[in-house]
Amino acid sequence: MTTPNVLMIFPRFNPNSFWSLQAACDIYGARCPAPPLGLITLAALLPRDWNIRLVNRNAEVLDPADLAWADIVMTGGMMPQRVDSLEVIRMAQAQGKPVVVGGPDVMSSPELFEHADFLVIGEAEGVIGQFVEAWAAGARRGRFEAEKFKTDITASPIPRFDLLDFGHYLFVGVQFSRGCPFNCEFCDIIELFGRVPRSKAVPQMLAELQALYDAGYRGHVDFVDDNLIGNKKALKQFLPALEAWQKSNGYPFMFSTEASINLADDAELLDMLRRANFFAIFVGIESPDSATLVSTRKKQNTRRSLAESVHRIHAAGMMVIAGFIVGFDTEELRVAETMIECIEATDIPVCMVGLLTALPSTQLTRRLEKEGRLLPFADESRGDQCTAGLNFVTRRPRIDILRDYRAILEATYRPAAYFERVRRSGLNLRRPSHPVTARPVVSARDRNTLLRLMWRMTVTHPFLARYFWRTFIDIARHNPAALETVVIQITLYLHLGPFAKSVAAEIDRQIASLERELLSQPPVQGAGVLQRAV
Repeated sequence: MTTPNVLMIFPRFNPNSFWSLQAACDIYGARCPAPPLGLITLAALLPRDWNIRLVNRNAEVLDPADLAWADIVMTGGMMPQRVDSLEVIRMAQAQGKPVVVGGPDVMSSPELFEHADFLVIGEAEGVIGQFVEAWAAGARRGRFEAEKFKTDITASPIPRFDLLDFGHYLFVGVQFSRGCPFNCEFCDIIELFGRVPRSKAVPQMLAELQALYDAGYRGHVDFVDDNLIGNKKALKQFLPALEAWQKSNGYPFMFSTEASINLADDAELLDMLRRANFFAIFVGIESPDSATLVSTRKKQNTRRSLAESVHRIHAAGMMVIAGFIVGFDTEELRVAETMIECIEATDIPVCMVGLLTALPSTQLTRRLEKEGRLLPFADESRGDQCTAGLNFVTRRPRIDILRDYRAILEATYRPAAYFERVRRSGLNLRRPSHPVTARPVVSARDRNTLLRLMWRMTVTHPFLARYFWRTFIDIARHNPAALETVVIQITLYLHLGPFAKSVAAEIDRQIASLERELLSQPPVQGAGVLQRAV
């Protein structure tokens, strides 16, 4: 049998998303935020003599010649990519190409992809060898399912960074661990990857970073772990080696990741992250209401001052990006007011505020199904959970939830409020004095980016000029080590400001629809009519 030609196609994300960051990509000269770590890891798992091409439809046009070249098409991704995943399958099969589909969305909802020729369900390291054997034996259809939570990620290979054009991306991802020890009701990570975090070996992770360095990449690297501190013991063994590697290579990378808020309790760990040059942490705050956090099983966020916790992370030199959710059963009438107060008290500029969504294969979905409250998920092409959430009958009147949500968005992304949080958090960021962070902001590498940002902030969007210059000058004068991080936060506003307005407009449409429905109905007991799906 001849060596197969494998075309890997990464589907498009829905364009109107919090994480699409198109305006920021434009400023930095990138095409999309990040490359497909899953596919380039899969590429490394395939036999070395297989011919592989990668097309990322978020950054490149799929050439019909690539499809003609292929013997196999491999694709798959996350839920916000579902519409295009299905389109890729259709296009490939229309050309007579067998399609292998996998990834998180297939793990959660395999029934939606049954028409693909091959389904790979679960972590690829534990099952892709079965597919290779079946293909070599002549099989052209099949289903391969990995045993849950059993994959040994110390056997995961170095991703095929050579398949990437780094110029297309804002940052590149790597992964140290999978899984999270907590038990949040709405989270699908624990359902897909388990509650016992599995970590790579220290030499393995350093070899991966060395390969990325040797491939010529420099700059922002994101640890895509869903909770980097899920296994603190393993992380504390890794971070000193990471710091030494960074130092020996002149600090080529600045890191971001996701972690639970209890990171703030561990001063030693904060210092280790700081010394390794982590600059940003995504934290799921979800709600400032303790009763809500307890009911949704996110107890790790209770019994603490969220503001003090976030300020400790800022003081360690890392900006916090936070996730908030509106629509929990236990929310009180003051949810908008208390969430806005929390965002202001924590000085977090970048806040992903979304509507609660019952994702497939979660405790929340199973509970809502049992209660008879689950509704069909909204049209996947509409965006993300910011506009397509609340796929269940709500306890509070739906119209009240939407009004609260809109009020939070409007308050959070008013230019004056956003830039003031950037300024306050920037003054408190204690970035380390590594050579990489001490370099001039207007270096040869950054000059064009900074000039594009200044042009956008002063000429294209003149109403932002006073907020930009006040923030930029204040940080440059009083905390210049934090200026690079602050510039990133400022740049993100070029996406987040317009995105918040587009979400608010969609929420206004949903509210208006509910108002019309209410007016057209005869009087009813309770608020049931307000709880129907939009």
